[in-house]
Amino acid sequence: MRSIARRDLARLLGATAFTTTLSFGLAAQAQDDTVKIGYAVSKTGANATGAGVTTIPNYQLWVNDVNEAGGLSLPDGSQRMIEVVEYDDRSSAEDAVRAVERLATQDEVDFILPPWGTGFNLAIAPLMDRFGYPQLGVTAVTDKAPEFAARWDKSYWLLGGGHDYATALADVLAKAKEAGQINDKIAMISVADGFGIDLVNAARPAFEEAGFELAYDKTYPIGTSDFATLVNEAQSSGADSFVAFSYPPGSFGVTKQAQTAGFNPKVFYIGVGGAFPVYGQVSGGQQEGVMSIGGVDAGSPRIQNYFARHEDFIGAKPDSWASSVTYASLQMLEQAVERVGLDREAVADELTNGEFETIIGNVKLEDNQLRMLWTVGQWQGDSFVAVAPADRDGAVDAVIPKPDWQ
Repeated sequence: MRSIARRDLARLLGATAFTTTLSFGLAAQAQDDTVKIGYAVSKTGANATGAGVTTIPNYQLWVNDVNEAGGLSLPDGSQRMIEVVEYDDRSSAEDAVRAVERLATQDEVDFILPPWGTGFNLAIAPLMDRFGYPQLGVTAVTDKAPEFAARWDKSYWLLGGGHDYATALADVLAKAKEAGQINDKIAMISVADGFGIDLVNAARPAFEEAGFELAYDKTYPIGTSDFATLVNEAQSSGADSFVAFSYPPGSFGVTKQAQTAGFNPKVFYIGVGGAFPVYGQVSGGQQEGVMSIGGVDAGSPRIQNYFARHEDFIGAKPDSWASSVTYASLQMLEQAVERVGLDREAVADELTNGEFETIIGNVKLEDNQLRMLWTVGQWQGDSFVAVAPADRDGAVDAVIPKPDWQ
C-alpha cells in the first residue's frame, strides 16, 4: 500500500502547492535525505484533460516506482526517496511561469518536471535556463526544437516537430490516394495555438507536395466548443479526408459533431486526444479506423508491461502517444542521476550525451532531441497502433476507409 503524507505549504494565485513524501511501505526518511522534485501542471482548466491523461499519471507512477525500489540511486550507492512539490497552473501560462519561479527560488527543488503542452513548455523555457534546470520538453511539438536546443542548452525536445507529423500523415494519405482509396481533396481545421499553428504550417506544403488540394482550411480559437459550422462546411467540401490538428476538447468535440451530422469521410484524423484511452467512450465505441497523432508498438513487451503497470496503479491505461515518452524521459532523468548525482549541470550533460534504457527502447538524443518517434496511429480493434513510420519495426498497415459512424 502507498503511504502518502501531504501538508499544505502555500497558495499560488489560487493554486495549491503540496510537498509529498512518498514512502510506499518504507520507513519515512528525513527531508534532508530526499530528492525534492517539483512541477506545475494543469489540474484544472482547459488543459486539464491532456495533463490528466499524459502528464500527471506518469509523474505519479514514476515516483511510486522509484520510491518502492528504495528511492533514486546515487553514484555512491546510496538511495534517496523522492519528495514532490506540485502546483496547479490552472491552464494559465502565466501561472506556470510564476510556479516555476517559486519552485526554483523558494521551494529550492532539485529538479523541475515540465508542464503539459507546447505553449507552456515554451513559456517556462527561458526561466528553466536562467535557473539552470534541465527541461524535459516531452509534450511540446515544435519545428523550432533545434533552435531552442541551441539557445537553451539544458532543454530537451522529445516529441518532434509539426513537420514530422504532417509529412508522415501526407505520406499515409498519398499511398491511399495512389491505391484509389481516397480522392485528392482534404478538409482541414486547426486550433489557433502553438501546437495547431506548427502542425498546419507544416501540413499545407506537405499536402500540396503530395498532390492534394485543400478543399477546406480553417482555424478556430482555443476554447471553441461548438464545431457544427466547421464540420458542416468540411462535409460540403467534397473531401474524402478530414484532418483536425486539435487539442483534446476539440478532438472530442469534432468527433461528436461528426457523428451528429453523419459526416463519414474515408479518413478521419484528429490531433491530441485521439490516442487517449477515453476516446472509445467519447466516440461511443466507434473509434475503429480513426487516425490521430502518435501511436505505440502495441506488440512490444516493454510497452505491454508499462501499460499493465500504469493501469494497475492509476486505474486507467495511458495514452498511446506521449505517455510512454513521458515515462521514458523520467527513466532518462533517473539513470542520469544514478550516474552523475544531483548536480544539475552534470545531469544535463549526461542527458545530452548519454544512452538510456527505457520502455520505448534504447534512447540517445540527437542535438537534445528525440528522433525515435511514432508519427501516425490508428484505432484498430481495442488498440491505438502505430502506422508510421511504416518502415519501423512495430508499424502496421493503415486501414482505409474508416467504417461509417453508426
